Amino acid sequence: MTTTTASQSNRPALIQAIIDAFKLPDLRTRILFTLFILVVFRFFAHVPVPGVDKEALQAAFDANPLLGFIDIFSGGALRNLSIAALGVYPYITASIIIQILTPLLPQLKELAQEGEAGRKAINRYTHYLTVPLAFLQGYGQINLFSGALGQGALSGIGFGGGQSLNTLAILLSMTAGTMILVWLGELVTEKGIGNGISLIIFAGIVSTFPSIGGQLWLLRDQPFQVGLLIALGLLIIYSIVVFTEAQRRIPVQYGRSVFRGNKMYRSQGSSHIPIRVNSAGMIPLIFAFSILALPAVVASYFVDPASSSFFPQLAEWITIQFGPTGTLYWITVFILVVIFTFFYTLVVHNQQNLAEQLQNNNGFIPGIRPGPPTKEYLMRVIIRITWGGALFLGLIAVIPSIAAFITGLESTTSILQSTSLLIMVGVALDTMRQLESQLLMRNYEGFVN
Repeated sequence: MTTTTASQSNRPALIQAIIDAFKLPDLRTRILFTLFILVVFRFFAHVPVPGVDKEALQAAFDANPLLGFIDIFSGGALRNLSIAALGVYPYITASIIIQILTPLLPQLKELAQEGEAGRKAINRYTHYLTVPLAFLQGYGQINLFSGALGQGALSGIGFGGGQSLNTLAILLSMTAGTMILVWLGELVTEKGIGNGISLIIFAGIVSTFPSIGGQLWLLRDQPFQVGLLIALGLLIIYSIVVFTEAQRRIPVQYGRSVFRGNKMYRSQGSSHIPIRVNSAGMIPLIFAFSILALPAVVASYFVDPASSSFFPQLAEWITIQFGPTGTLYWITVFILVVIFTFFYTLVVHNQQNLAEQLQNNNGFIPGIRPGPPTKEYLMRVIIRITWGGALFLGLIAVIPSIAAFITGLESTTSILQSTSLLIMVGVALDTMRQLESQLLMRNYEGFVN
């Protein structure tokens, strides 16, 4: 017994926590179920839609790094143009739209205040909205891959003649693939460990590691640049962890009444409101990159190298400047990420209505009067600390461009995807916290402690 205890104490906390988790039957079942669902997702990611030219598809990804970024949100399925090529991105878009509309529409605002029943109704509306969004995004993608930007990876796309049936079949299969992934993600959330939707994106990013390793191996004749790139990646991961965990704790006191015999006494309890520096997460990056993907894609349809007229030349300029190698593209990305960080943070803050909740629960911030003064104080604090989160996210967004300038490697933007790292670290921390809470309930040491 003494030998076993000593060997356990010498193990790293992370390894010991994993061993402890697998010793518990119910927790082991949850972990294995999560892994099984992720394996099922990877099978879906390799089932292509009808009529795909795989060689042309690979050439399109090699020629355009923008497609590699879009591939992140499909969980790696877009690279195969599979039935899961849309990934869970239409669902994420629908969730963001519903979240923004909730404080604006009285019906949604009332549902949000009805507890569990209201959340289920809002989730159902999110599913309804996901279907048309998946159709629209799917049609945009198949048009993209049937054109010059997609190197003609798909053919026979349109709604005329015999093309309609083929197009409709592809759209239906893509939409069904998205809804299946959403269902699988919700199964993981309910019966597994972690947020299922996020874990599907996480699994897709992890699946690209072998290809990234292959790209680094091809650059082995430049060891200094490769080492510098790896060091930058580790520094980014460390920074993301620090800013993800950073928070401002606002002290709060609660007044309550306690009856002792026939007399009532007033007592106070103390707590705090944690306000994260990066409370917007990866949403601003999704907004910014999604919007900036549109100009280059639209302009690519009008590029004509043989023409000297104004519009083809303008289209070519937009394609270059708003592509992943354009300076104007990265400057605009930084500005949009900062703007969207403030926008999304303030929307979420207004939905939470912290000042009203404090007042309803007899809570107050020391030195601040309840009601409007508390609301104004919280708004000042949130705006102040959001500057740090917004500038950090803006810097994270443009890191690939900075890394390409420092290392001199043209393929840096496809190897070092800061958005992927942000998603990975966020999902990993969230999953570790959930697993840790399960362990702590059973008196085991978790990951963080």
